[in-house]
Amino acid sequence: MNDKSNKEEDNLSNISEVDLIKRITKTFKKTKKSTIIDIGDDAALLNFDKTNIAISQDILVEGIHFDLSYVPLKHLGYKSVVVNISDIISMNVKPSHILVSIAVSNRFKINALEELYEGIKLACLNYNIDLIGGDTTSSNKGLVISVTCIGNTKNRKIIERNGAKINDLLVVSGDLGAAYMGLQVLEREKKVFEVNPNSQPDLSQYTYCIQKQLKPEPRIDIIDYLEELKIIPSSMIDISDGLSTEINHLSRSSGLSFHINEDLIPVSEITKKVCEEFKIDYSTASLNGGEDYELLFTTSKRNLKKIKQSQFLSVIGTCVNNKNDNCMITSLGQKININSSGWDSFNDNN
Repeated sequence: MNDKSNKEEDNLSNISEVDLIKRITKTFKKTKKSTIIDIGDDAALLNFDKTNIAISQDILVEGIHFDLSYVPLKHLGYKSVVVNISDIISMNVKPSHILVSIAVSNRFKINALEELYEGIKLACLNYNIDLIGGDTTSSNKGLVISVTCIGNTKNRKIIERNGAKINDLLVVSGDLGAAYMGLQVLEREKKVFEVNPNSQPDLSQYTYCIQKQLKPEPRIDIIDYLEELKIIPSSMIDISDGLSTEINHLSRSSGLSFHINEDLIPVSEITKKVCEEFKIDYSTASLNGGEDYELLFTTSKRNLKKIKQSQFLSVIGTCVNNKNDNCMITSLGQKININSSGWDSFNDNN
C-alpha cells in the first residue's frame, strides 16, 4: 500500500509546475553577489557594474503548447519571442536580445524553418531586439523551440512578484479571455476539417479572439504608460497561465491574499459573444484561460483616480491581510475561492 502511494506521489501529473520547481531546486543556493533574483519570479535578475540584467527562458513543445494543424509557422515564431518578452517587461525591464534554440524532426523542410524564423525576425523588428545566437539539433518527435530573452536597465525600478502591500489595488491591463476563446474556435474548426477537409469556414467574426491566440503582443506600452502616469507597481506579473494562477503567484510571493470583483474583470463584448456561442461563462474564460499576456500588478490606493481615468487599466480588486483567502465576489454577491485552475504544464486535464 505504501509502495503504491509513493509511486503515485512521484507521478508528475500529481504535482504543479511551481511545486516541482521548488522541489528539484530546493538545495540550490545563490553564491554570486551578481545574482539578485534567482528562481521564482518571471525572470532572473543579475547586476553587473550597476546595470540590472533580466533573463527569462521559455520552451514551446509541439503537441503541448501548439498545434501546427492550425498554427502557421510564422505566427509560431513570432509568439515564441513574445512570450519571453512578456516575462521581461513584467519585471519593468525592456528586452534587448534573444537566443533561439530549436529541435526539429526530419519531417520539416528547410523552407518551413525559414518561415518560422520570419516570424522570429518580425518580432525582433517590432520590439527592437537582436537575435544573437542559439542552437539547432534534431528531434525524434516534432518541433521544440526554446527562447532566452535578455533585457537590461540602469534607471528603471525593478518590479518583483513579492512587493504587494495590504490595501493595495489589484490592477490589470487590457481585457481577458479572448486568447482562450480564440483557441476554442481553432480547436472546433480543426474537428470540422477532420470530418470534412473541403470545408471553408468563415472566421471573420472571430478575428479578434483568433489574433489574440495566434499573434499576441506583449504590453511594453503599459510599462511606458505607467511611467508617464508616475504609477509605480508594488508587484507585477504577466498573465500567461490564467488570471487565477497569476493571482495565486502574487499571493504566494507576498504572503497576502486578494479579493476581486467578478463585475470588474475586463472582458470585451466580442469575447462575451464567443463565450455565449460556446456556452462558456466569460468569467471562467477570463480567470482560467491564459495566454492573454496582459500585465497584472498591485499599486497604492493613491493611484486610484489615475487608473479610473485610464482606458487601458482596470482595478479588479484589493490586497488583504489574510493567508490562503484569494476569492472572487460574484455578481450575485457570492464569495468563491480562487484556485489555480489555469494552465499547468504537468496537468493531464489541460
